[in-house]
Amino acid sequence: MNTTCRKFAGCLAVAFATLLPATPPATASEGVAPPSADDLAAAVRVAGQPDAIGLARSNFRQVDRIEPRRITMGDRGIPVYTLNPDFVRGIAGAPAGVLSSIAVTATADSGRKATLQAMPDGPGKWVAASVFSGNDEETLSARLKPGSVLLNEPQINGWYELDPGGVVLLRASLPQSPVGAFVPLAEYQRQVRGRYADKLPGSDYQRDRGIGFTQQAVPPPGDSGLPVAIVAGLIAAGAGAGVVLVAMWRKRRLTPR
Repeated sequence: MNTTCRKFAGCLAVAFATLLPATPPATASEGVAPPSADDLAAAVRVAGQPDAIGLARSNFRQVDRIEPRRITMGDRGIPVYTLNPDFVRGIAGAPAGVLSSIAVTATADSGRKATLQAMPDGPGKWVAASVFSGNDEETLSARLKPGSVLLNEPQINGWYELDPGGVVLLRASLPQSPVGAFVPLAEYQRQVRGRYADKLPGSDYQRDRGIGFTQQAVPPPGDSGLPVAIVAGLIAAGAGAGVVLVAMWRKRRLTPR
């Protein structure tokens, strides 16, 4: 078990991407599919298992340099969504976010917190996949209005409140819109399409080994029909006349399984 230092998903270079030919935008009426109550309960149970607590203990030991005598796992599962590649592509009806994990907060007896990510591992099964330092998911989800979900745009370390009508940026290391401002879903789709559509898997950018994320599909949990995936959006490494922004945001340390 090793620890990878990253700024949530790495230290990224971002450039302005060229627009692709027009494609039908995702409809603003489409919403994300929530996990079932059974899935939430299963993820929370997994977080309380000895191996999950051991994973949290490793994070506290390696990141915070503490050895907790006791670790308390939260009793609430927080659904975390990530930017949907099909939404970026402009596929009609594609929701803006797909479920990537269910977050459960781990608290050491010193008060330090970490976040365990439970991910689906076959029909009706969940596994403790990784632990991040801090409890961003818990604190940000507390700011959501009823009916909204927490959406992550990992390329900018961006966290949004997402509802069927649009998004509100809660926090980002490379904000592309004002924090707290409502952006209609059609406009948000236009924005992310301009940023990432030519950097998805199979693109020339990926073939040229551009900086960004690698697609890692995971199976949907049970029969809920959830479109579960880890987003495959990639970031441009600007060159020549490209404008390059380098983010050095707050470090979150990841202890992977």
